[in-house]
Amino acid sequence: MRRTSLTRFAWLSIAAALATIALKSGAYFLTGSVGLLSDAIDSFVNLIGAVMVLAMLRLAARPADEDHSYGHGKAEYFSSGVEGTLILIMALTIGAVAVEGLIYPKELEKIGLGLAVSTLASLINLGVGFLLLRVGRKARSIALEANARHLMTDVWTSAGVLVGVGAVAITGWQRLDPIVALAVAANLIWTGQRIIKRSVSGLMDTALPRPERQLIKNVLRTYEKAGLQFHAVRTRDAGARKFVSMHVLVPGNWTVNRGHRVLEQIERKIQKVLPHVIVFTHLEPLDDPASWQDEALDGQTHSDEGPGSLEES
Repeated sequence: MRRTSLTRFAWLSIAAALATIALKSGAYFLTGSVGLLSDAIDSFVNLIGAVMVLAMLRLAARPADEDHSYGHGKAEYFSSGVEGTLILIMALTIGAVAVEGLIYPKELEKIGLGLAVSTLASLINLGVGFLLLRVGRKARSIALEANARHLMTDVWTSAGVLVGVGAVAITGWQRLDPIVALAVAANLIWTGQRIIKRSVSGLMDTALPRPERQLIKNVLRTYEKAGLQFHAVRTRDAGARKFVSMHVLVPGNWTVNRGHRVLEQIERKIQKVLPHVIVFTHLEPLDDPASWQDEALDGQTHSDEGPGSLEES
């Protein structure tokens, strides 16, 4: 899927946020529920996050240029990081409102109508969230995936609020409403910190996941049996793209043409087992001592704790 085509899903998220803001705000004004107010605040954060996603998807879709030779894909990590931060801010805001509701509880009004309006808003978020999550995973877009997870969190949040407000209507215990709002805030803190952690990990050039590194190792093992050797094997995950670089040591009596053909073959096989990967190879002769001068780098990257390690634990 072309990166530029992903922006239409960001527009869909913006439209869903506007619709749910209107519906959930109406539900709050109908009932006066602190829980429903927290739900409405969440929708405002959804809107800000969706606008950020749109901006970063447009930036990430730009082709590589002289100043950004590896492309602009990491822009998506900024979007997910901002969204995670917004979720945490929203959680603190909801928590503050909920504490006030515990101290000064008030009677809810028109609960049935308010719950119906809020349920409609949640169904909108559910549908859009499922769609964005599916597209985000398929396109390896962390921005869309983070936005989708936020929407899905919003659905669970709304479900909890609806249960809480319904329980107030049944039991008449007004403090149930702010208690549910506090539970919502705790759930949002957990979700927000997870999104931020993943964003920071991407910006720090984290290696590919261990199963993907094992796939690379399997490809290289077939050539090692034929006498080739590899070192300085490093991997990097950068949003929609993956990067692999390595030094390939071949017999010294090989021609450059023969070595080049083998390197092209290795690159194609890695790209076959790992879609969206860019492979950089460096040809070196096995019998030249200078080829082994960077063996220390090989030991570092292949250690069990190294960021680009292909070794198994």
